[in-house]
Parts: sequence; structure tokens; C-alpha cells
Amino acid sequence: MKILAIAVLLALAIFLVLYVTLIGRRRLAQRTTTLVPVPPPVPGGGVGPVRFGPLEAVYVSTTLHGDWLARVGAHGLGDRSSALVSVHDGGPGFDGPGFDGGVLIERDGAQDLWVPVNAIRSAGLAPGMAGKYVGADGLVVLTWAVPEADGVAAALVDTGLRTRRAEDRGGLVDAVRHLLAAQQPQQAQEPQQPQQAQHPQQYPYQQEAR
Repeated sequence: MKILAIAVLLALAIFLVLYVTLIGRRRLAQRTTTLVPVPPPVPGGGVGPVRFGPLEAVYVSTTLHGDWLARVGAHGLGDRSSALVSVHDGGPGFDGPGFDGGVLIERDGAQDLWVPVNAIRSAGLAPGMAGKYVGADGLVVLTWAVPEADGVAAALVDTGLRTRRAEDRGGLVDAVRHLLAAQQPQQAQEPQQPQQAQHPQQYPYQQEAR
């Protein structure tokens, strides 16, 4: 009888933890649905030729730009998952007919994420985000603008990726920077060793992760 009671209490505790987690995820999704539009779908006409990748990686999260603890729960953007990441060149003219350029993140158990080149603002390296600290230059962070959709204004966000092989991180950042330079020659970025992504705060998640 005592064993049965313990088993019932344990099952109840597990249920409560799952319930609280589910409610928290739903509330987070509801809050950020009005802040971040639905991301653009993967182009139906196909993406451009591969410039770099695909690479095995972990999709860590997407957060509001400027606050790497503000995880975006809407549209599955806050869901951590395994992924394949590839950088694709665009077709002639970029705005005309042809293939679309950008970064394709194919996620396991979640909807694929397409980041168009004209939405990307920067690419760099960072020690962590969304409460996950992995050490200096451990994450590739893409800063991009989710285009306006369904009446929700465009939003600037940061998407964090941790490649399986450490040596691929610099190559991924360089590939994105070269893609930006090809689209906007007047704003070409220096193809140097990737620098740590700039952030206005002093990484508050470092303290949280310890």
C-alpha cells in the first residue's frame, strides 16, 4: 500500500511538472504571437545552389533582438531541435525571377525555417543565448528581420545555432557574410575571422547558467 501511494504521488508530481511546462509554453507563444510575425515559408520555386553546407547543428532558439533571454515561443521559433543548416546563393537580380538566396534550417520535429538573404542583418559568434551558455564563440547567431505578415509588424530577432563541429562555425558565418556582400556590394562586409556578435547587455544568461 505504501509503495502504491508513493507511485501515485510520483505520477502526480510528474503530471504537474508537465502541466506547468505546457501552460508556460502556451503563454509564451501567446505573448510573442503579437510581437513576431509568421516566418516566411521555404520558397516553393526552390532555393538557390548551396554555397555552404549542409551542416549538422542544434537549433538553439530564436529571441527578440537585444534581449537574448526573451525567447520567441510563437510559431515554434523557441523550440530547440536538431537541424541541418545550409547557405544558398540567390539567382540573378535577387528581386527578379530565379532562385532565392538565404539560410535554410531544416529542423527535426519542427517546421523548417527559411531566412531570406534580404532579411539578414548580420552574422557572428556568441557564447550563448536563451539561458544556454556554451562558452566563447560557441554559437552562430543570425540577426534578421521577420517580414510583416497577417497584420503583425516586422520584428528583428536573433537565431542561435550550434554546429556539431566547432570548425564549421567560422565557415558558416563567413558564408552568410559573403552572401550579404553579393547581394549588397555597397555594404560588403569584411571576410575576416568572425567576430563575437555584438549585444547591448553583458550576457545575463551566463550567471543564470552557472
